[in-house]
Amino acid sequence: MKNIIRVSFWKAFSIASLFPALFCLPSCQNGTATRDSWSVYKGDATSSSYSSLNQITKENVATLEVAWVFEPNDAPDGARAVKYECNPIIIDGVMYLTSARHVVYALDAASGKIIWSFDPFDGKGGAIKRGVSYWQSGTERRIMFTAGNHLFALDATTGEQISDFGDNGKVNLNIENFSGEEAWVVPTSPGIIYNNLIILGSEVSESYGAAPGYIRAYDVRTGKLEWTFHTIPWPGEVGYDTWPPDAWKKVGGANNWGGMSLDEKRGIVYVPLGSPTYDYYGADRKGMNLFGNSLVALEAGTGKLVWHFQTTHHDLWDYDLPAPPNLITVTKDGRQIDAVAQTTKTGFLFVLNRETGEPIFPVEERPVPASNIPGEQAWPTQPFPTMPAPYAGQYLTEQDLADFSSDSQQQVLDAFRSFRYEGIYTPPDTSGTLLTPGSRGGSEWGGAAWDQQTGLLYLNANESPEIAKVSRGVAWKSPRDQSMYNVGRSFYNTYCASCHGANKQATDPSIPSLVDVGKRLSKDEILNRVKNGKGKMPAFGQVATGNEEEILSYLLEINRDKISQKSQNESDTGMVYLNLTAYGYFRDKEGRPAIKPPWGTLNAINLNTGEYAWRVPLGNIPELQQPGDPPTGIENYGGPVVTAGGLVFIAATGDQKIRAFDKETGDEVWTADLPGNGYASPAVYEANGKQHLAIAVTGNRDKPGGWMIVFSLP
Repeated sequence: MKNIIRVSFWKAFSIASLFPALFCLPSCQNGTATRDSWSVYKGDATSSSYSSLNQITKENVATLEVAWVFEPNDAPDGARAVKYECNPIIIDGVMYLTSARHVVYALDAASGKIIWSFDPFDGKGGAIKRGVSYWQSGTERRIMFTAGNHLFALDATTGEQISDFGDNGKVNLNIENFSGEEAWVVPTSPGIIYNNLIILGSEVSESYGAAPGYIRAYDVRTGKLEWTFHTIPWPGEVGYDTWPPDAWKKVGGANNWGGMSLDEKRGIVYVPLGSPTYDYYGADRKGMNLFGNSLVALEAGTGKLVWHFQTTHHDLWDYDLPAPPNLITVTKDGRQIDAVAQTTKTGFLFVLNRETGEPIFPVEERPVPASNIPGEQAWPTQPFPTMPAPYAGQYLTEQDLADFSSDSQQQVLDAFRSFRYEGIYTPPDTSGTLLTPGSRGGSEWGGAAWDQQTGLLYLNANESPEIAKVSRGVAWKSPRDQSMYNVGRSFYNTYCASCHGANKQATDPSIPSLVDVGKRLSKDEILNRVKNGKGKMPAFGQVATGNEEEILSYLLEINRDKISQKSQNESDTGMVYLNLTAYGYFRDKEGRPAIKPPWGTLNAINLNTGEYAWRVPLGNIPELQQPGDPPTGIENYGGPVVTAGGLVFIAATGDQKIRAFDKETGDEVWTADLPGNGYASPAVYEANGKQHLAIAVTGNRDKPGGWMIVFSLP
């Protein structure tokens, strides 16, 4: 590898200057990219994460320095840091972004100076938000974004709410579920613009009682719902026969939370979908379960199904499709084919014909292990692409286990031998199952970057096996009680678990446990704390309003009875088993990964041939790196961008750095320190004649709001 150039963030920032620039109005049409813009989430409607700018090159990247830093300063006093994943858009010198608190800002892209801001929650927002969408018709320009369960429209010039859009500037996105009650949806990734429509996915609960993940299109001018695609099919619709007859009334999920891509010329939107609920147990949803875990191609103007391809049948592993596909063109057998490349958590890359959904490289249905859970029927086969080879490990042996010490090695070996494990697609089991890849394996929401010049797709990946154990769960006095509890649990996991712990048992002594909170506080006192905050706890009034019963149901476990193994009827499997240990890392007793490195990689795949051009570790944990070994790699979130200057830029890792790699060789040629982790995809744009590189950085206890940090050449 070449020598790596390191830049200290704080030193660079201390010498950087902030210069005001002239106020500019955006001028691109419906997100169509121009050379100096980054006008759509992930660069353009095709999700290329590619920039044609070439001012920053392999020869001068070492001189990059911090041009400006924007710190929103909109986190309430005592607020905790939340993961900041925004990929900003830049149009004619104006950067539009969301903060970690869901505040929308317009900044001068050359200096970081605020032009306007809009706070949908009056200082009470928080949780993941990855950016905004831009629409223009003539001189009318709008910023479209979601916050909580609402879609907003703002004047792009002034930041003022469009009063005649929806209900006084916003549209409620909640969906009536099978019981007639509202089930919340909270989109985390920006919608995509097609003509005068904004097409939206959503994040929903991952438990029983979740909302279905319908794909919906709204009129950008009026907020009117124009079409809906049912991801859990209704009677008479394609895919209905892959579910039990009443599934459309009660099963949730199969949602698009990572974003989508658009072929503007063909008028087709490509929508990657997640798993149906419950994530790890599907006895109540027997069948293949279309359109869960499917890449779905829809007519963008009508929502009509064009084609679909399911990447995991009857998902029991939380193998959501986590990111928008890249729209690509490959050369195969002497002819050019427009295609889509879909990344996955499994480490498979599915390359499909853009018009038909037919695989470019052969895909085989292969037998996989059966489930041992009473009532569960795992699908007997799963699709395996024959090329490219998987970019994440899918089978472990004892030789793959970490050996930090003899004690650690023996402990990991004993654990490994105790699990049920038959390779990828081993179903969760009551004895404990090792999932390889786990739900954090392979690709995450950042997706891949595509370079048409080289025919290479660049993607980062995790090696993160997990432990899952399915246990007897709970009985409910009514389906409504269960639904309310699960909505409350999803609220808790989104807004509360990072401080109070996954099981309500806080590990920080300064944060109270919420176990048996009903013995200390009344219902009114609990809701007052949630809505108005106290001490270090921020207020969640805006997002809690309308969910009061559900929050109390979860915190107080109302109408929830634990099932005794002796009393449970084995034949009654409908709502008995729940996965209580999902997302359990496979680690040794010191908390170190239980498998040998690399634990994170950056990959370049030639999609004309299906072969790898290169593969390198991404990130490093020096204290775990053995003498003479390559970097360890680190679990990573966020994606890469690739440029015409010959570089791949990526942060993503948990070591507080951003890096540049030679796109032809994979050599790491530059790295810079960040004040936090850059769990976001960078944006590349031009302002005042200079190429810039922007990355959102997650905050910390002292600076909970995070930063938008922008680099440029001197």
